[in-house]
Amino acid sequence: MENIYQLNFLKIFFLEIYAFLIGVSKTGIPGVGILAIPLTAMILPAKASTGIILPMLIMGDIFAVSYYRKKAIWKYIFRLLPFATFGIIIGYFLMQKINDQQLSKFIGIIIITILFLNWYWNKKEIKIPESIYFAPLMGLFAGITTMMANAAGPILIIYLLAMKLPKTEFVGTGAWYFFILNWFKVPFSTKLGLINIYSLKLNFLLIPGITLGALLGIIFLKKIPQKIFNNLVQILAFISALKLIF
Repeated sequence: MENIYQLNFLKIFFLEIYAFLIGVSKTGIPGVGILAIPLTAMILPAKASTGIILPMLIMGDIFAVSYYRKKAIWKYIFRLLPFATFGIIIGYFLMQKINDQQLSKFIGIIIITILFLNWYWNKKEIKIPESIYFAPLMGLFAGITTMMANAAGPILIIYLLAMKLPKTEFVGTGAWYFFILNWFKVPFSTKLGLINIYSLKLNFLLIPGITLGALLGIIFLKKIPQKIFNNLVQILAFISALKLIF
């Protein structure tokens, strides 16, 4: 178990960059962190990578809820949470049935599917349904994918875009939603052995990247052209996902 977390300097350097992206996604540009998921799974076995990613997400969540603590629209969070928690339980049992190779392909397929849906709905300007069934479906799907691949961010983006939230409320609502959901996942990930003493030691080394990303993300939200940045990240995420599949 310990050996897979004993990485050379170059791999730790790249993980630091991925941690930076997660920090940025939590406080500034939602969706950027999806790039870190397939890239981390290239350095570590797919299952182990999910255990490394989760504590990084939680630390980013802490920065986000601290800064945007008054910006959350709680009615949207409450609509999603019951179904998302049920999805996490489903994902937990599915994780016991698949191996690293299967999970790697699953992560890649999920990311490509989500990127495609984002692109298609934006291109066609499709009105995403806001019916009573929309929140349960999005919550359930988010729960399964966040447990198995930590890849629910773009799903929440789709939901919050449909709710037409201003960008600070958008980020604040997402921050609290994932803060609750990611902590709920911890016992399941620990039970699966994905979070352990060795993984947490590696997480400790990645704190500087997350911290810098979270601080700069606040600035990015105010200044950077989001469309250009998001387009670049989605292209890179697509390439990374293809690498995981093939």
